[in-house]
Amino acid sequence: MTTVRLTMAQALVRYLAAQRIEIEGQQYPLFEGVFAIFGHGNVAGLGEALYHAREELPTWRAHNEQTMAHAAVAFAKAHGRRRLMAATSSIGPGAANMVTAAALAHANRLPLLLLPGDTFASRAPDPVLQQLENFADPTVTVNDCFRPVSRYFDRLTRPEQLLSSLPQAIATLLDPVDCGPVTLSLPQDVQTYSHDYPQTFFATRVHRIRRPQPDLDEMAAALDALQRANRPLIISGGGVPYADACDSLAHFARRHSVPVAETQAGKGALPDDHPCNVGAIGVTGSEAANRLAENADLILAVGTRLQDFTTGSRALFERADLTLVALNVARFDSHKHGALPLTCDARVGLERLDDGLDAWHAAEDWRELAGRLKREWQQVVDTVTADHGTRLPSDAEVIGAVNRQAGDDGTVVCAAGGLPGELHKLWRCAGPGSYHVEYGFSCMGYEIAGGLGMKMARPEREVFVMVGDGSYLMHNSELATSVMLGHKLIVVVLDNRGFGCINRLQQATGGAGFNNLLEDCRTLPAGAPKIDFAAHARSLGCRAESVTGIAVLEAALERARAADSTYVIAIDTDPLPSTEQGGAWWDVAVPEVSRRPQVQQAYRRYLDAKQRQHR
Repeated sequence: MTTVRLTMAQALVRYLAAQRIEIEGQQYPLFEGVFAIFGHGNVAGLGEALYHAREELPTWRAHNEQTMAHAAVAFAKAHGRRRLMAATSSIGPGAANMVTAAALAHANRLPLLLLPGDTFASRAPDPVLQQLENFADPTVTVNDCFRPVSRYFDRLTRPEQLLSSLPQAIATLLDPVDCGPVTLSLPQDVQTYSHDYPQTFFATRVHRIRRPQPDLDEMAAALDALQRANRPLIISGGGVPYADACDSLAHFARRHSVPVAETQAGKGALPDDHPCNVGAIGVTGSEAANRLAENADLILAVGTRLQDFTTGSRALFERADLTLVALNVARFDSHKHGALPLTCDARVGLERLDDGLDAWHAAEDWRELAGRLKREWQQVVDTVTADHGTRLPSDAEVIGAVNRQAGDDGTVVCAAGGLPGELHKLWRCAGPGSYHVEYGFSCMGYEIAGGLGMKMARPEREVFVMVGDGSYLMHNSELATSVMLGHKLIVVVLDNRGFGCINRLQQATGGAGFNNLLEDCRTLPAGAPKIDFAAHARSLGCRAESVTGIAVLEAALERARAADSTYVIAIDTDPLPSTEQGGAWWDVAVPEVSRRPQVQQAYRRYLDAKQRQHR
C-alpha cells in the first residue's frame, strides 16, 4: 500500500480539497473554502496546512468567529445544502463564539463543518492559556459545548482517527435526514503529529445526494387521503428547495388546483404570481393562507418541521375532520402532530403523488375561494407597503420600497426581530433564490454575515440585507469583510431606536414598555446616543448615506444598485406599528399573577386562546 506522511492537519486539508459534488451532471468542489480566525490552537497546525493548499482550498479571514460561521451557513443554504464551507477558530473563546452558529445550523438543518482548535491531548503543558478546567473531569473542554448542537462530534486525539472520522463527517453533512453541523475538535498538538496515510484516502471522491424513496403502504395511504379531500392545502417548507422540488411543487399545485401556503424556509419556492400561491402561513401569515388552513379538510405538509409559527402554536389546524399528511425526508418530522407519514424525498414524493392522483383536483368552490382570498390579500399588501408620506415610515413601507427595487435578480436577507414577520407576510418573491430569511433560530446578528454568504454563493444576484439597529449593533464587522473580498451588499438599516419587535410583544402581553426601546432603558439624563450608522459603515469601507422618507430611500436604493461596492442606507422608522392584517395566535405565556391590570386582561385573553390549542 502506497502511503504519504502528513501531519493530521495536512491530511485533513488534503481530504477536504479532494471532495466533489455532482449537481445536475456537473461536478464542483464540495467545499468552497475555509473561513478562519487564527490563534493558538489552530495557527501552527491547521494554519500551516491551509497556507500550502490556499489555491485549491481558499482561506478567508473574517472578523468574528460567530459571523464567519453564519456566512458559511448562508452559503450552504443558498446552494440548497449541496455545497458548503468550513470554519476554524482558536481554542477557548474563539471556539465558544461558534457555538451559536452551530445551534443555528442545527435548528435549520444546514451543513456546516466546524474545526475548532482544542487544548493539548497530551496535557503536558496544562492548563494552557484559555483552557477551561473542569475540576471533576479533565477530558472536558470548551469544545464539549458543541456536542448538543452538532449532528456529529468527534475529538481527534490521534492523527490516524481521521481515516474513520472524516468519511462519517462528510456523510452527515450531505445526508438529507441528518444534515446539520459537524464539529471536529482538533487538539493543537495532535494537529502537528504525523502519520503514514494511505494515498487512496486522498483520491477524488464525487458525492451525490441520495433521494429516499417512499414506502408503498405510506404512499397508498396518502393517495387515498388526498383523493377523498375536497378542500386541500399544501404547506411548502424548506425541504422543497433543499430537495430541488420547486418545479415539481409548481406543477403539482397547478395540475390539481391545490393552493400552496409557505413557511419562512419554504417562501419563494413558488413565485408570488403563481396562481396557487396564497402566501405565508401561521403567526406571520397572510389572511388568505390562514383562512384556508382553518377550513381545509386535508393539509399536505411538504418539507416542513411544523414548528409553532407555522401551526399557530397548534391552534391553527383545529377542524375535527382535518387530515394532515406530512411528506418529509425525516421520520422525526413526518410523524409529528398525529400526521399520516410519507417519509421520503420531497421531489420524489410529489412526483409519485402526482402520478397516482391522475385527474383528481380540488373542489371548484375551494379553488374560487382561494383565488378570491389571494386577490384580497394582494390588495392588503399593496396598501400597507405603499409610501404613506410619513416622516417615520413603518417596516412595511420600507419593505415595499426595497421589494420594488429588488427586481427579478434581487435576494432579500434577514433574520430576527419584527422584520422577518413583515417580510413573510409582505415580500413578493420572484421565485426560488429571492428570499433568504433565517427564522429557524431567529438569530440576531445573522443578517449581514448571512448576506455575505449569500453573495459568495450567488454573485450574480443583487443581495439586499434588511437589518434593524439592534441586530446591526450586535454584529456588523463582516461589512468590512464584504468590502475586503469584493462581495457587494446593499444593506438597509431600519433604526427604530431599540428592540421594537420585542417592545410590541411586551406590551401585547400586558407589560409596560421596559428595557427594549432606548427611551425605556436606564441611561444618563441626556438619554442614549443617536447612532450615525452611515458614518459607522463608511468607517468600515462601505459607501453609505442616511435618508428620511420612502421617496428618498427609493432614490438611494437606485444609487446603491449602481454602486460597485457594499452600500449601506440608514433610515429612521417607527417602532410601534406592524401589519395588523393576517397572522395567527402565538403561544407566549402570560403571568398568572400581576399587579398590572393590563397583564390581568392579557392573561384572560391568553386562557381563552389556549382553548383552541391541540394538546
